[in-house]
Amino acid sequence: MAHDMAGNMALASVSVPAAQVPAHFLRRLTLTDFRCYAHVRLDADARCVVLTGPNGAGKTNILEAISYLAPGRGLRRARFSDVNRRDAGRGWAVAATVDGTPGGGIDIGTGTISPDPNAPAPLERRQVRIGGETMRGPAALAESLAMAWITPQMDRLFQEDGASRRRFLDRLVYGVDPSHATRVASYERALRERSRLLKSGQGDDQWVPALENSMAEYGVAIAAARRDAVVRLSAALQSATGPFPAALVDVEGTVEASLEDMAALDAEQAFREALSRTRGRDGETGGAAVGPHRSDLAVTHLDKNLPARQCSTGEQKALLISIVLADARVGALRNGAAPLLLLDEIVAHLDETRRLALFEQVLEMGVQAWLTGTDKDVFAPLGARALFLDVFDGAITGIQND
Repeated sequence: MAHDMAGNMALASVSVPAAQVPAHFLRRLTLTDFRCYAHVRLDADARCVVLTGPNGAGKTNILEAISYLAPGRGLRRARFSDVNRRDAGRGWAVAATVDGTPGGGIDIGTGTISPDPNAPAPLERRQVRIGGETMRGPAALAESLAMAWITPQMDRLFQEDGASRRRFLDRLVYGVDPSHATRVASYERALRERSRLLKSGQGDDQWVPALENSMAEYGVAIAAARRDAVVRLSAALQSATGPFPAALVDVEGTVEASLEDMAALDAEQAFREALSRTRGRDGETGGAAVGPHRSDLAVTHLDKNLPARQCSTGEQKALLISIVLADARVGALRNGAAPLLLLDEIVAHLDETRRLALFEQVLEMGVQAWLTGTDKDVFAPLGARALFLDVFDGAITGIQND
């Protein structure tokens, strides 16, 4: 499937030792009625995958499909109806065989195609299957595949609201603590139900406190996992070398702060009492005034001693790459397997020094990175260490498309 040209590319510009750790990688990827693809099957190996072609060809759609093999709403956070291929009314599906896991290869899949072929419409929620078994929800995907991504839309991550940075941080936590995804999902369900009861005035003296108890337990566990993650990330970031900046990362929030000077059980009680005090206001405004759903990721460029939001656009992009690479190193050391990386148009605004450094670090870690771009030549230093595929108008060179 690789282009002949890949073998002719110069290898001298990136000198990389053999990978020291195993990595999650997709051996097979299958899309059904996803965006511009009616059906496509892509067979790969542990190498990086480079997808090149003109804008609008369908490159990012492939990465988006892969991102649905992780908890959450994918790298575009699209509505499921928008993901479905135009004029295909039965829903969409993404399936993959994942290698590099401790137990060997495993089949995972997700989508909104109903298992009943006579169903009149797609499922309203996506189903998840792992090893042939239907899971309760997408959070289970974190147990099978660690993943992180960078997209052009994330260039403004440090300028946007805290919700985007929280989601980014939580995805990084999933890679070293897969149970974090289940805790986040459980916390958000309890938060929504409490909000609904308080807003409707139907809350009773038993159900609302029970929900607040769940929020306190899950919320403190979420905060503790985030705090642990940023400590490990900061250590990895400060010891990093090369053209990507050293950084300090921290998580700011009331629950996280409470864990600095009290035990977890005491932090749970403090959070529980805060929820009880704010019921009236929360009933009027919706949500909850306090909790880990309001926390934020703080990033500081160490060499410049500047918050990330005050750095230039180029430095913010470099910081983002630095964090994701550090997370991959942490995941490899903590779990014994490096995560999958989705890097959409990642080299578009990198100079040659940083571009080569990115390639070198990805190859050194043995990560399967899926990279997209319009110019094949800029990926030439990857040489035979990458699988090169052309994408044009929803067709991928070398793969049988239906």
